[in-house]
Amino acid sequence: MSSTVKYLIERSTIYLLTIFISFTIIFLVPRLVPGDPLAVFYDRLREAGAQQGVEQMIEEYRRLLGLDKDIFTQYVSYFYLVLRGDLGYSIGHFPAKVSDMIMSALPWSIGLLSMTTILSWLIGTLMGAISGWRGGRFSRALSIAALFLSNMPYYILAILLVFLFAYTLRWFPYSGGYSVGVTPELSLDFVLNVMWHSFLPALSIILSSLTWWFLSMRSMVATLKGEDFVIFAEAKGLPQKEIMWNYAVRNAILPQVTGLALSMSRIFTGALITEVIFGYPGLGTLIVIGITTLDYFLIQGTILLSIFAVATATFLVELIYPLLDPRIRYGGG
Repeated sequence: MSSTVKYLIERSTIYLLTIFISFTIIFLVPRLVPGDPLAVFYDRLREAGAQQGVEQMIEEYRRLLGLDKDIFTQYVSYFYLVLRGDLGYSIGHFPAKVSDMIMSALPWSIGLLSMTTILSWLIGTLMGAISGWRGGRFSRALSIAALFLSNMPYYILAILLVFLFAYTLRWFPYSGGYSVGVTPELSLDFVLNVMWHSFLPALSIILSSLTWWFLSMRSMVATLKGEDFVIFAEAKGLPQKEIMWNYAVRNAILPQVTGLALSMSRIFTGALITEVIFGYPGLGTLIVIGITTLDYFLIQGTILLSIFAVATATFLVELIYPLLDPRIRYGGG
């Protein structure tokens, strides 16, 4: 068996085990939390003024949702549901299906996360490369600012941005994906309204993320300046710009891609927290709704999808390493 096949089997096994173990943990943890997930139905029936047959109705709901069975049977049933692409019904929003709720929130999270991840990586890597190659006072000042921001949690920066630009200056809205009363439609006005609402959440994620890429790229490029192949290129009389991009940046870019894969979970988690702070209608807000209402199926579906997305992205990045650097080989050094 070739080293390439062994590597692919090993990575695929780790990937599938990660998904399976995550699935099991996500299924069990909500059920260990004290409380009745059907309490929301009690409240609805009381508000509706129901007096008779409440217990029977609740038990019927419990049977429909499969919560009347033992935990192992529930686990097996839910496992087969997920394999068929069915995430079940939301307990708190019955008869809405979890998959439908996720599909409504997913575009918001994908749009925000993809845009901020790409921009922060590109800007941070570019600034870090230029700063590490040129050096100087301005570079040191940028490094100090980046070091300060890199140690600031996502949610603290998000709260500061809300306080400054939303509450104090009132330049941007402090919550929501679009203005109240605006009808979602494919039009320039709606797109601009969405961009206006997403500016602060995106800014908080970009500022928090790009500092890591800036500092790591700056450090690697500054280190490569003293390597033999760079000194040899300078001795050949090559232009500094060519040496920087073709020699220093090209050799420093692979660790940046590696760092992107390893930090996907941190970026994703930070984005979800940011969504909650800004009341953004993405997966983060959906997860909080599920936790506060003890909605088993909503919690399971949203978190499982999040883990699946991060694990898949990491898995794919690991597979494309050899395409980025020919010196890397599957299953070898």
